[in-house]
Amino acid sequence: MKNSSFQRRSIPVLLIGFFLLYFYSGLQNDHLNVLTPYYSAHYGWDTVTITNPVTYAGFVGIIATFLVGTLLIRVGIKKILIPSMIILALSAFGLACAGDNAAMYFLSLFMLRLFVIPLMMGCLMLCTNWFVKQRGRALGIVAAGHQVCTATLISGLTYITTAYSFRAAYILVGVIVLVLAVYASLFVKATPEECGLFPDGANAPVTKPVEQQMTFREVFANKNSWLLVISFGFLQFCIVGIMAFYVTRLSMVGTASGTYLLWLSIAAVLGIPLAYLLGSIDDKMGTVTAAIVLSCFFLVAAAFLLFMQKDNIIMIIFAALGIAGMTGGTSVIHPSITAYVYGRENYQAANRWIMAFQAVITAFAIYFMSAILVYTGTLDLAYEIMMGMILIAIICFVFVGRTPDYDRGYMKK
Repeated sequence: MKNSSFQRRSIPVLLIGFFLLYFYSGLQNDHLNVLTPYYSAHYGWDTVTITNPVTYAGFVGIIATFLVGTLLIRVGIKKILIPSMIILALSAFGLACAGDNAAMYFLSLFMLRLFVIPLMMGCLMLCTNWFVKQRGRALGIVAAGHQVCTATLISGLTYITTAYSFRAAYILVGVIVLVLAVYASLFVKATPEECGLFPDGANAPVTKPVEQQMTFREVFANKNSWLLVISFGFLQFCIVGIMAFYVTRLSMVGTASGTYLLWLSIAAVLGIPLAYLLGSIDDKMGTVTAAIVLSCFFLVAAAFLLFMQKDNIIMIIFAALGIAGMTGGTSVIHPSITAYVYGRENYQAANRWIMAFQAVITAFAIYFMSAILVYTGTLDLAYEIMMGMILIAIICFVFVGRTPDYDRGYMKK
């Protein structure tokens, strides 16, 4: 449905959503591909020491996820999102200045990892507020932020660190995040109702704009909540492990850095249309079907990284294809399947509980990968375990598929 007012007011939502997921993706784990080689080469720190602040922040993030979800409902998206972006920028400045000061490094990286959580949760809540029938495609657009991040952030930070300095790279990150905070404060509204509009540009309300306060008992009385915890808990665990150690894996098998960075960039670009494709599958064929297709991309990525051989272009291409679909589709299907079960009205009220439990699983990912690497000298076992987790996720999605879509099933065509 064409609605010029809706299009004009929803574009800033999609634009800020794109950048929120860009920095969420990059500053959650991806930039460890820059930190790990830099701190290893310059200060002789081992992988576990370098990544420990992220691991610890992941555990604290379990509680933070629930608190952020609750505050987003009670206080409002912008009142949580904008201060979080300011703290995130200050953390980037702190990391830029830390050097070999272990305490400052730990605190800055810990806060950086912790305060990306509101970026992701705020972005997804914005999209589910503004879009219902077009939810999958809207999420596909903002999910391109992940792909552009993968294509540019690691290579960009690496270039700036080499050509200028590590400090310059992270100062630039902090400045950009501050600019985005100003943009969000000026141009973004939390719901279309605040602008006198309705989701998708409809002429009449189709769902309620105010979310309820669902209790733990109310959320988990629905068996689908447990299926969502397990399925996307496992998939998020896998995406963290795969992306944070992509450079390490390809380096260990002897592939030249130019080759694997090139294909990582190609995967990022390819992930943009794949994200939109998965969003279209979501809108036209159903969210559960899209979730199963997404899981197949995870399997491809894990399998080809497991059997990866030096400079084997065919294997690198398939691994890149898996990563493209995995990174592109996760931000589309993860919020969409929660909205599939609970609808726009209850999305964040349920999501804060579900994501907190998913975070328990995801929190172990970095330590899991680091420990296996340190104690076995390889990552083979990690990829084997992850493939088993992905298969379990697919089984969970099959059972979720017995439930009709909460909003779409009752909306007028």
